[in-house]
Amino acid sequence: MCTVIVSVDPEASAPVLLAGVRDEIVSRPWMSPARHWPDHPGLIGGRDLEAGGTWLAAHPAVPRVAALLNGRGVPAPAAARRSRGELPLLAAETGELPPVELDRYDPFHLLIGGLDGVRLWSWDGDGLTEEKLPPGLHMVINSGWERGDGNPRASWFLPRFAAAARPRWREDCSPARFWGEWLRLTSQAALPGDDPRALLVRHTLPDGRVFASLSVTLVALAERGMRYDFCPLPDDLSSWHQVETG
Repeated sequence: MCTVIVSVDPEASAPVLLAGVRDEIVSRPWMSPARHWPDHPGLIGGRDLEAGGTWLAAHPAVPRVAALLNGRGVPAPAAARRSRGELPLLAAETGELPPVELDRYDPFHLLIGGLDGVRLWSWDGDGLTEEKLPPGLHMVINSGWERGDGNPRASWFLPRFAAAARPRWREDCSPARFWGEWLRLTSQAALPGDDPRALLVRHTLPDGRVFASLSVTLVALAERGMRYDFCPLPDDLSSWHQVETG
C-alpha cells in the first residue's frame, strides 16, 4: 500500500475513516479481501499470493484495522529478510506493533486504527518511531506522515478531502451512498498516472514491468461495527463492493 488517508474525529458517528490505495507491480498475483488465513480466523484482508501476507488487515469484531506501507531506508539483509506482509495481520490481531526482530524487515510504515485512536510506527532499517495521530485529516505515504506542506500528493488531495463532507455511519446502503465524495476522490483518476500529485499511479519501469494502483480500500470504524468497501479496478466506480464482515 502506498497511500493511506485517515480521518480521526472522536465525536463522530464513525470516529475513524481510512482510505488506502495499493500500488504494486501489475503482474504480482493477489486475491480480493476475505478470511484467507486459518491461523488468523478473525481477520479479513486482500491476500498477496507471492508472499502470503497482506497490505491491510481488518478485525471486524474489535473493530480494528492495520495498514502497511513500504518505507525508505536501509534494506534488511537478504539472507534474513522476512515479508512485511505478515505485520498487518499481527498488528490487527493485537492492536500493537508485533514483537518481531525489526532488522529482518525492509523499511515500513505500520498504521493501526481503532476506536481508541490511530497510531503510526515507522521503521527505516536503523531506528523506530511511534506517533499518535491527533484528531483531523492525515496522509501517510512511502516517506511517512505528510502534513501537506511540500509533498505534491498531500498538497493536492488533503484540501480536497477536507472540503468533502465527512462520511457518517449509515446502515445498509451502497458504497457510493455511505462514502459520498470520498469514493469519487479515491477511485477516479483526476490526474495522469505519472503526475506526482496523482493518487492512482501508473508507471512503466526500466525493465518493462508496470507499477500501478491495483486496488482501493475504504474502512469506517464505529461503536456499531466496521464498514469495509473495496474496489479491485481503480477508476471503475462500478467495481466497488461491500466486503462481508459478519
